[in-house]
Amino acid sequence: MSLDEDQPHPEVPPEQDPGTGTRGPGGAGAEPLADAVTAHQLKALAAVHEELMRLEEAVCGGHRPITGSATRIGHATTAGMARTRDAAGHVHVPAWLRETSGESRWPVTAAILVAIGLQVALPDNLVLVSRWLLPGLELALLIGLIIASPSRFNRESTMLRATSLVLAGLLSLANAWSATLLVIGLVNGRLGQDAGPLLSTGAAIWLTNIIAFAIWYWQFDRGGPAARAHARRTLPDFLFVQMQSPELAHPDWEPQFTDYLYLSFTNATAFSPTDVMPLTRWAKLTMLVQSLVSLITVALVIARAVNILK
Repeated sequence: MSLDEDQPHPEVPPEQDPGTGTRGPGGAGAEPLADAVTAHQLKALAAVHEELMRLEEAVCGGHRPITGSATRIGHATTAGMARTRDAAGHVHVPAWLRETSGESRWPVTAAILVAIGLQVALPDNLVLVSRWLLPGLELALLIGLIIASPSRFNRESTMLRATSLVLAGLLSLANAWSATLLVIGLVNGRLGQDAGPLLSTGAAIWLTNIIAFAIWYWQFDRGGPAARAHARRTLPDFLFVQMQSPELAHPDWEPQFTDYLYLSFTNATAFSPTDVMPLTRWAKLTMLVQSLVSLITVALVIARAVNILK
């Protein structure tokens, strides 16, 4: 049986009278009839969509594929959230886009302690005033932060954030001072007489540089760790692989300090982004500065060490 036999033919409403702008007989029922036709078309489209989804699942071996519209941050979804579907068809919001308990404090604490130890191990002629001045201040700030927030980064406080930024600034200041003195000493020929101490000093400065920039990336991406725990911002500053392909990541994955440490390490060794892409201008400029500092330090130290060994 054809569609014409099942459905009655809607009457075409008469055209408006050019003089009066009114419709002739039968015009009052035109709008409800048009709404009924529209509803019928929507039902037909919904049926076609369900059939396409069924065919997709059949092609993919019974698993509901995650399409591009479901995995990307889109303006069509609420607050631009990327949503995925599991095998049962349930919508899942990634952990980095929803409120979580916050990440553990101990990975970043361990990294800061390593950086402080590397600064203490530097020669006296490469430190600011005293080898214990800035490392002592950094350790005091770290202890204060642990006391105020001992386990997880989920407490939003202006004082805590300011203290964290001051700590990161002291780490960067101390390392920048040492790197500058090392570069000047190598250029003037006053430093680098022995290859062994030179390589160990250069390695300490280079590793501290990696930790310092990892902390900056971690502190500013989407407002910092506490803001990320409360999902204050949905637009990321760094695009990780797990954000692009959530079907390959754990459902509760979210970027933590270890991910930013990896980002900093790869940027310091490759002098360019690898698998983590900077999206905002501040992120690009910060990665540019880190690559420049790393390139100068590594090039001068290795060149001088090779020259000594010859």
